[in-house]
Amino acid sequence: MFFERPDAGETAVLVHVDFQDEHEREDAGELLELVRSAGAEPAMLLTGSRRRPDPRTFIGAGKLAELKEALQVHAAELVIFNHALSPSQERNLERALECRVLDRTGLILDIFAQRARTHEGKLQVELAQLEYMSTRLVRGWTHLERQAGGIGLRGPGETQLETDRRLLRARIKSIHKRLDKVRIQRSQNRRARARAEIPSVSLVGYTNAGKSTLFNALTAADVYAADQLFATLDPTLRRLEIGDVGPVVLADTVGFIRHLPHKLVEAFQATLQEATEATLLIHVIDAADPDRELNVEQVERVLEEIGALDAPVLKVMNKIDLLGVAPRIERDAQGRPETVWLSARDGRGLELLEQALSERLAEDVLDFGMLLSPQQGRLRASLHELGAVRQEHYEEGGQIKLEIRLPRRDFMQLMARLGEQAEDYLPPELCERPSWDA
Repeated sequence: MFFERPDAGETAVLVHVDFQDEHEREDAGELLELVRSAGAEPAMLLTGSRRRPDPRTFIGAGKLAELKEALQVHAAELVIFNHALSPSQERNLERALECRVLDRTGLILDIFAQRARTHEGKLQVELAQLEYMSTRLVRGWTHLERQAGGIGLRGPGETQLETDRRLLRARIKSIHKRLDKVRIQRSQNRRARARAEIPSVSLVGYTNAGKSTLFNALTAADVYAADQLFATLDPTLRRLEIGDVGPVVLADTVGFIRHLPHKLVEAFQATLQEATEATLLIHVIDAADPDRELNVEQVERVLEEIGALDAPVLKVMNKIDLLGVAPRIERDAQGRPETVWLSARDGRGLELLEQALSERLAEDVLDFGMLLSPQQGRLRASLHELGAVRQEHYEEGGQIKLEIRLPRRDFMQLMARLGEQAEDYLPPELCERPSWDA
């Protein structure tokens, strides 16, 4: 029911109000992109400024009259607000304007409904939609406030509104149960990867920053990528080979947006879990966006909300083809890659990103010398099979000196397979994993 959308667009009048409080401000340009991404035709943008929203209609009587006139002039059948409306404000506006009114949250939900492809994605969108609708159910059922009384009609029964609320609650409960199963499955997959010590890298960033284009360029995948907001909704995982590291799991995630409704963050918790438990986050930033600093701030706010703010981050400044600058790596005081400037669309700088990933993920690569006795031929042969031996020479007394380099996880797996204790071979300083914050 929620995923069948007509192909034809709808003509809409847009409303954007500037408030004195900077934190309450939205971006009018972003509203236009959201509307186009939803498939609607923006006929006019009505702007204004207020100290605070009107409790009844959000906008004042004067703007309401302007809005009514604009609907007639442009023969529009839809009004979209670039703000969150309360259910009563939405009902009052629809009654005054005699047309459908949609707020920013409803618009984002509609886009999500169009983009959802997988079973999990559709469940998450439906959950968010149902929870959003549950507060707006009174609209359309005002004629059934109470069942009729009278002889033969009295009884315990419930109103249509109560019936709908009960059905909604049952459906929401059912979806929560099914999403819990999805979370358990994802958790099991992550634990399996952790046991195999396969690093996971998640792409995060503001919507339309170029995450899916970068994902496709790195993995030769065919993930839907377009110059639209929320082009990607469902999480996609691919295997990627990184030099000095080996196999890595790369995840493409849903884009963030300013004032992303809390209910949406909750609904997509299973998807965003990939980011919270990633070995490394790649924060993709549209370098050509004049509001990029605000966008970075918003992404960090959502990461904090889902508990991923403390995860190690590699920044990627994408779309340098629009700036005319050369690809490069910026490093921190310790010489560790911090930011990579590249263009995912034309491929410039991709090799620098792979180099930076290798350096960041290979911080847990072991490079040390081992002294083996002649009786430890099986361990020596296994290290050669892994391609870990860089140099080898024999000492007096038949002992073998090996210089080895390999990922820690490969070494630990080899030790477990041979029934050996890794601490017997590692230098003391390598017995514990290096800290990301070191």
